[in-house]
Amino acid sequence: MGDMKMRSMLLFMFGFFVIVVSGERRIVKLQVPSFNVTTTAIEKNDEEHSFFLTKAVHFLWNSDGSGYQHVWPEMEFGWRIVLGTFIGFCGAAFGSVGGVGGGGIFVPMLSLIIGFDPKSSTAISKCMIMGAAVSTVYYNLKLRHPTLDMPIIDYDLALLIQPMLMLGISIGVVFNVVFPDWMVTILLIVLFLGTSTKAFFKGLETWNKETIMKKEAVRRQESNGSGEYKALPTGPNDATQKDDTKVSIIENVYWKEFGLLAFVWISFLVLQIVKENYTTTCSTGYWVLNFLQIPIAVGVTGYEATALFTGKRVIASTGDQGKEFTVGQLIIYCVFGVIAGVVGGLLGLGGGFVMGPLFLELGVPPQVSSATATFAMTFSSSMSVVEYYLLKRFPVPYALYLSLVATIAALVGQHIVRKLIILFGRASLIIFILAGTIFISAISLGGVGISNMVHKIASHEYMGFENICKYGS
Repeated sequence: MGDMKMRSMLLFMFGFFVIVVSGERRIVKLQVPSFNVTTTAIEKNDEEHSFFLTKAVHFLWNSDGSGYQHVWPEMEFGWRIVLGTFIGFCGAAFGSVGGVGGGGIFVPMLSLIIGFDPKSSTAISKCMIMGAAVSTVYYNLKLRHPTLDMPIIDYDLALLIQPMLMLGISIGVVFNVVFPDWMVTILLIVLFLGTSTKAFFKGLETWNKETIMKKEAVRRQESNGSGEYKALPTGPNDATQKDDTKVSIIENVYWKEFGLLAFVWISFLVLQIVKENYTTTCSTGYWVLNFLQIPIAVGVTGYEATALFTGKRVIASTGDQGKEFTVGQLIIYCVFGVIAGVVGGLLGLGGGFVMGPLFLELGVPPQVSSATATFAMTFSSSMSVVEYYLLKRFPVPYALYLSLVATIAALVGQHIVRKLIILFGRASLIIFILAGTIFISAISLGGVGISNMVHKIASHEYMGFENICKYGS
């Protein structure tokens, strides 16, 4: 029954394309003067249409076809492990600073250097992102906002985005099983080139503002002997730089918002465990448990969105800009949260590739944008790891080792970049790291994807959609 539905959908999608392509040939054949010849031509043309359409459908969907096989290399010391560890360390360090996780560097490294298949690389990448995110969040929990009296993590912003992000992750994990690699590659290149370009220009804008502020500080110092430059022009308007202080985690966490975020995570986790252990794939119970994630995510995000719309809550990290929201704006932010999750689950990346540029456009300071995106990714990436583990998508020893590497690298990266920001007075460094990481990810992942496509075409391998109902059977 499922196969018939899928075939019907694909027939509908390609019907219009086939009609347009073949319309000209049909008109030419109808101009033959003889009635019998015309009838024969029409019948022959219909047979050609049927053959072409059937061939197209079989290319994209074959219930018994699969182009996927696990490739898990043995874990042994050698140049592959050494080089992979080094690249993973650098990727985690830069990714954690930019708030993107580093998955765009992890996936090519796991595939090209260590030797995993693309989908196993995606799953292990999520483990590394989780390790980096957990250590980064631990580092950030003690820090305060650069210009306001609040934590560096904006909990209201996280509460608006994180439930939608986790819903998107669940969708993305399913898509990871179903979607063909060539479609994933096209989506990845388009999305990443767009977001990296947007982030780069945002970095230039912030850099120019910081330059102006530095010149004003020098001018004030020359006129009255004071005016040492400390302010970072990346916070809300008219804000001044506070001293770099740390407080205890107990005082610095908004526990009500944190509790709601934990509720969403636990609810999704319970649903995933029940789904994998007490239902069969594609059964009625399987889909019911999947769809139960929607009211949980929409309910919590709707609660936060309503409070923002009515003014009971604000996105405080943006200053006055975060006090007024329209319904359209809130819907767009939630949609972007879902998109970030789908991208994360589909490609094995951190949702920060979408959330980072989005938060910057909202007027969130770079330090807060990075910290909040990473905080949200901690929940979503850990959920992905649970789902991939239940699907048996990665070898545990490799995942544990590389997650440990990412954890250490993230702490080192946060410490070094924070010192550089204080030294140079330029928080725009975070934005440039964000843009650079996304761009490198677009080139590396896009290159790997194109290479795999060429290989599959040359080998005449199946390149259509996978059947999730038969995955792993």
